[in-house]
Amino acid sequence: MRYQYQSNFSRGSFYGSRLFTDAIKLLVAINFLIFLLQTMSGQERLVFQLFGIVPRATWEQFMVWQPFTYLFFHGGFWHVLINMFVLWMFGSELETTWGKKEFFRYYFLTGIGSGIVTVLFNINATVPVVGASGAVYGILLAYGLMFPNRQILVYFFLPVRAKYFVIFMGGLAFLSSLNPGYSNVAHLTHLSGMVIGFLYLKSNIRLAAVTALLNNAKDDIRGRYRYRQQNRREKLRLEVDQILDKINASGYDSLTEKEKAFLYEASQKLSKDEDWN
Repeated sequence: MRYQYQSNFSRGSFYGSRLFTDAIKLLVAINFLIFLLQTMSGQERLVFQLFGIVPRATWEQFMVWQPFTYLFFHGGFWHVLINMFVLWMFGSELETTWGKKEFFRYYFLTGIGSGIVTVLFNINATVPVVGASGAVYGILLAYGLMFPNRQILVYFFLPVRAKYFVIFMGGLAFLSSLNPGYSNVAHLTHLSGMVIGFLYLKSNIRLAAVTALLNNAKDDIRGRYRYRQQNRREKLRLEVDQILDKINASGYDSLTEKEKAFLYEASQKLSKDEDWN
């Protein structure tokens, strides 16, 4: 079986935070557990078709979960090991700085976002894309922006400043995405993770701001709804008053069956203070 996976980190050592933080522990544990289960199942071909990104299936068969689930499946032991190693080395310090919730938000934004870009730019592709590297590349980008002059050791001995390392990796992903050929590495997914991460961090978009916007919109909708509701109730009361005036003038028997039914329904609605539609 041929599949695409995401990893350019075939070997090397990267200097960074040594903290094993909560989000990192959870992500690493889940990824290794799922890798173990997929290996034990002996059905990796089927698993990748269902839970990896298969753009044509995502688009035509509405497998909309794939841009999320592909992050947790990997094409081999070294693939998952290297991805989790890089995530740990660079992600721990980011989580320490941001906090767990913000780290999770950024991780899944870049991971799922790069998955969606992969689907959109490869609509007819049938080769599964698996791996967490869309999110991992987003983590690398964030690390380079936050700690640009931090030195990392590539291949255990070559010191490189983080900003230059990130520029190199981004440039490599970009050039490779222009002519992927028969490579089994999803360069477009890598590049998308970095671009989405850059836009997110530079535009200073945070969940709090989005939540505030949604809450304002929700309050506005609720206000309009209450206003319309009050108008309906007032209109209902006026119609009820007209019928009551008719009863006072001519008696209840003067009402039509439609008016009697309306009066009964309206009295029930008004007494329970419910909406009347």
